[in-house]
Amino acid sequence: MTTQIKVIRGMHDILPDNMDVWYQLEDTWRRLVEGYGYRHIRTPIVEKTSLFHRSIGEVTDIVEKEMYSFADRNGDSLSLRPEGTASVVRAGIEHGLLVNQQQRLWYGGAMFRHERPQKGRYRQFHQLGAEAFGMPGPDIEAELMLMAARFWKLLGLEDIELQVNTLGSAHSRTHYKGVLVAYLLDHKDQLDEDSQRRLDSNPLRILDSKNPDMQGLIEAAPKLSDHLDQESSEHFAALLEILDHNQLAYSVNPRLVRGLDYYSHTVFEWVTESLGAQGTVCAGGRYDMLVEQLGGKPTSAAGFALGLERLVSMLQDQDKVAAAPGNQIYFVMAGADSAKVGHQLAEQIRDAIPNIRLQAHCGGGSFKSQMKKADKSGADLALILGENEINKSTVNIKYLRQQRDQIEVEQSQLVDKIKQLQDES
Repeated sequence: MTTQIKVIRGMHDILPDNMDVWYQLEDTWRRLVEGYGYRHIRTPIVEKTSLFHRSIGEVTDIVEKEMYSFADRNGDSLSLRPEGTASVVRAGIEHGLLVNQQQRLWYGGAMFRHERPQKGRYRQFHQLGAEAFGMPGPDIEAELMLMAARFWKLLGLEDIELQVNTLGSAHSRTHYKGVLVAYLLDHKDQLDEDSQRRLDSNPLRILDSKNPDMQGLIEAAPKLSDHLDQESSEHFAALLEILDHNQLAYSVNPRLVRGLDYYSHTVFEWVTESLGAQGTVCAGGRYDMLVEQLGGKPTSAAGFALGLERLVSMLQDQDKVAAAPGNQIYFVMAGADSAKVGHQLAEQIRDAIPNIRLQAHCGGGSFKSQMKKADKSGADLALILGENEINKSTVNIKYLRQQRDQIEVEQSQLVDKIKQLQDES
């Protein structure tokens, strides 16, 4: 017996019965962000590995442990993208979208990280994201947070809370790192192996450790907010003022540092307790140094990304999945020549009513079995075409969800009759 090939661990199929909730998310998102002036950009799934080394940071978990990287036939090191921001910035630089311009861009697609699979965390996962360039003030950061809040509202999702923090400028962060490292060295025996390794390379990430044995140490650590320069403090205060004025609830989380090296000033996460350990559903912040870091001219930038698998779980758990539209019409074709004539009539209907949902029966079968399939499809109407109707050049229209008499219609009048019935419904 031939061995069955199954999906790779940590990756998953999205089956037809589950697609409606994905459409709900994607369609709601597209209408939302385009209403805010964001334009769609698509980038390749595969990029040069160096792009992510330079953007995310060589000492981050993503680059050190989680990327799918390989050498192609020319010997170049390539990687499946682990996140979307670096690719959008690379594309913006390459195609001249960022120089002396303001840009609002959005993207979506599959990302890849070799992580331990668990609920809400997969090795292939899907993100939607928004990136804004050329706007240095807190106003664009507030817009991103307000836009995310509106997304939850449109979806009807509850129990998602906003956490914000500031990482300050490069200068204030460098000063703070010295203070933090001095504190951590005094307690080095309490640091786990990962944190000891990060002391030299990325000490801020120690604050984001989930090791329960280190939480007391982290809680007592010096706060970055106490070491901000005046400009950073004023920037963050102005952001909070906008959020307060718009009555957008938030909490300041001084331990929020984000896992990517390119962030500066504002960082934020939308979190929930309904997904267990994987509580972050949306995260982002400001990354003013990234464009220059990837070879472009200095450009201010901010953005966020949200995880679709986690939002799908929340929509299902909170019973917020919108009802899927069924077929409006099921075309029953039984008897000689019925397929030939029926498909011609079906195409005429589709030509005249482009958005109609019409399923034409294929595969043969008795009239009775076809009517069972018509009812199971969820259609409102069945168009019935048998030998008798073909001989008379008519079609019968049967109501499947209402107690109404069946209608016999001339084939030449079928399109007009369906339009009339649509107007009445």
